[in-house]
Amino acid sequence: MPGTRHALTYACGAALGYAGDLLAGDPRTGHPVAAFGRAAGAVERRLWRDDRGRGALHTLACAGGAVALAAGAHRLTRDRATASVTLTAAATWAVLGGTSLGREARAIGAALEAGDVEAARARLPHLCGRDPQALDGPGIARAVVESVAENTSDAVVGALVWGAVGSVPGLVGFRAANTLDAMVGHRSPRYRRFGWASARLDDVLGFPGARLTAALAALAGGDPEGARRARRADAPRHPSPNAGVVEASFAGALGVRLGGRLSYGGRIEDRPVLNAAGRAVEPVDIERAVRLSRRVGALALAGTVAARLAWSAARRRKGAA
Repeated sequence: MPGTRHALTYACGAALGYAGDLLAGDPRTGHPVAAFGRAAGAVERRLWRDDRGRGALHTLACAGGAVALAAGAHRLTRDRATASVTLTAAATWAVLGGTSLGREARAIGAALEAGDVEAARARLPHLCGRDPQALDGPGIARAVVESVAENTSDAVVGALVWGAVGSVPGLVGFRAANTLDAMVGHRSPRYRRFGWASARLDDVLGFPGARLTAALAALAGGDPEGARRARRADAPRHPSPNAGVVEASFAGALGVRLGGRLSYGGRIEDRPVLNAAGRAVEPVDIERAVRLSRRVGALALAGTVAARLAWSAARRRKGAA
């Protein structure tokens, strides 16, 4: 049956790509996502106006172009098992970022544990967009744990969800939207209108992955009920429809307190406190967050591949009936 064969080749490719990220992480140079970012930047320079319509065109050209290329490659290989597995593995490896996320978080955690706050500040921009000079040691540790939580959804789980739904085009489309949001989706004066479409697309595509990440964090963390309680109580007050559920669940699972005041690009924001009953974040919690992220990613791979195989089997039974 073609459907079953395609599901199996996706499962093999996704597992190999996940293993590639686990063992090697991102390349130092020549990363496909970086190449996409450069192309998107070139398109932005031609299209930019302080206008939502121009921003929507930018999103369509960049994300739509990436999906079209991925769909073409997928069609060319889908009936050749070895080529299909290879393409899926390469795409999965390219869009996942779990190992690099953990590597950067651990480097900052090691600096904090050694008492070198300046080194931690210098490293923080590799992980998130906070203003490092506005943060002391505990503030940096909190920022790292929050970034690990959010990026577990953005850089791992969300991609696996859309890969299971749409194979290689799903993987590429999700990462393209997420990259565009990081580039133009923030509320700076330049991008408030132009980046609106990219931000909304990322919100929509990130919705299922964020919920799965939150559920798996509760399952894999040390306090399942605490994770669920923090999510129910605090996530609705967060300005992000997706980051809130993930960060609240991680906070409850780890027993720490996240949220509060932060600074982006010189702008001060007061975010809701997540899991107010938890203790303040300490440097040692960075390692705990990375380990939780790893467990969530592994469960997401198993769950999404199993769902893809089960869906294929159900379609086969329905066709045979």
